[in-house]
Amino acid sequence: MKVQKPFFRNISYFFDILCISISYIITFNTIYVSDFKKFSYPFLLLSIIIWFTMSLFSKIYVEKRSNKFSEEIVQIIYHCILFVVSISSVLFFLNLNHKFPSKFILVYVNVLSFLTILTKYAIRKKIHAALNKGNFYDKVLLIGSTNTAINFLDTVSKYYYYGYKCVGYIDESDKLSNKASYFGNLDQLETIIKNLEIDEVFIALPKTETEKIQNCIAICDNYNIRTRLLPDLNDYTTSSVFINNLGTLPVVNIGHLPLDKKENKTLKRIFDIIFSTVFFLTIGIFIFPLIAFIIKITSKGPVFFMQERWGLNNKKIICYKFRSMIKDSSDIDEEGNYNQAYKDDPRITKIGKILRKTNMDELPQFWNVLIGNMSVVGPRPHPTPLNVQSIETVDNYMLRHMVLPGITGLAQVNGCRGETKTIDEMQLRVNFDIYYIHRWNFWLDLQIIIQTVVNIFRGDQNAY
Repeated sequence: MKVQKPFFRNISYFFDILCISISYIITFNTIYVSDFKKFSYPFLLLSIIIWFTMSLFSKIYVEKRSNKFSEEIVQIIYHCILFVVSISSVLFFLNLNHKFPSKFILVYVNVLSFLTILTKYAIRKKIHAALNKGNFYDKVLLIGSTNTAINFLDTVSKYYYYGYKCVGYIDESDKLSNKASYFGNLDQLETIIKNLEIDEVFIALPKTETEKIQNCIAICDNYNIRTRLLPDLNDYTTSSVFINNLGTLPVVNIGHLPLDKKENKTLKRIFDIIFSTVFFLTIGIFIFPLIAFIIKITSKGPVFFMQERWGLNNKKIICYKFRSMIKDSSDIDEEGNYNQAYKDDPRITKIGKILRKTNMDELPQFWNVLIGNMSVVGPRPHPTPLNVQSIETVDNYMLRHMVLPGITGLAQVNGCRGETKTIDEMQLRVNFDIYYIHRWNFWLDLQIIIQTVVNIFRGDQNAY
């Protein structure tokens, strides 16, 4: 992958220039403008120059192996916004806006956005296909055997499209022999780098081993090997932090929650209202009666299921869903514990399986969003018994109630949905929720929404 990066980057450059040219041709032949006497090559050249200039700010050509495609879509949208603002400004200052009116620019940028997303997806799938065949991998060496190291090994093994292949690990003792090859202790690092082809080194040592970490970094620097640190996420998910410099001294700043700011809270609320209203006026207006009719004729009981859950500041709310289980199903098992839905759960109706698999059972929660006790994106609200059950066993569990709960969330689009069989599974979900709370921004919400839509069509093995 290391050798192929420049190749794929050049391919991206080429296809983007092609997309700009095709978009201009399509718009030129679609939008009639009286002043258009001939094809304007200077405008095409200006578009290409501005496009690549804006990439310095949007970073659309930065490596994205660890990003979901929904994140790349958001980045492309952001880039296109910068592009349209820039090209409109240039045309205005050159007094050419009469020749290229707003209608032309609007169509041009929309076509360009669509083609760019399409080509980026095609390139990504081509890379994934090559990785799936075992090509283009970066060979990495892991240093350490902490829980973070285990999570890293599991992640790169499960998600091959990240493009990493762990050739082995080193540590003071062999603790991960069932997951990776053991190459010896830290004293072997320099020898391993000399004898093996290593593209990157990932360090997952305990944070107390400062001297060993610095020594490993120094050795890697001597051989020009890229080094990455794998910190323990639990150390960073409970605080909103950002790093800047005081001279050459790095300073870690502990900040307030993004959604503590009134302007951010207002922006999110406005988006929730607009998004929910548009949903009800477009999709909801016909899909609600259809789902309600199917539920009514296939099983006895009400169409909607109303359940008490915990919202902002632990306030109890009524969460609305389409009923997906048989009437009067019990939420409590024989031992008095909360009875989560599980695979092949006999309580789930036939139509309920489809609704839960596609997340359509959650659609009535757009009403919760409109009345203000939920958001489109946020930590998923849990039923009261599950909250009570998790408070004492899951670290920082109550912190997830610092913001409005959501219909979808960061945890859900990362596979943490459905039944939580173990405390570790719930802890991972909470870690994602807290990460979202402390690093919220509008673009993150947009990315989560896009990924949710993608997951609906792609399917989710944990949805049942």
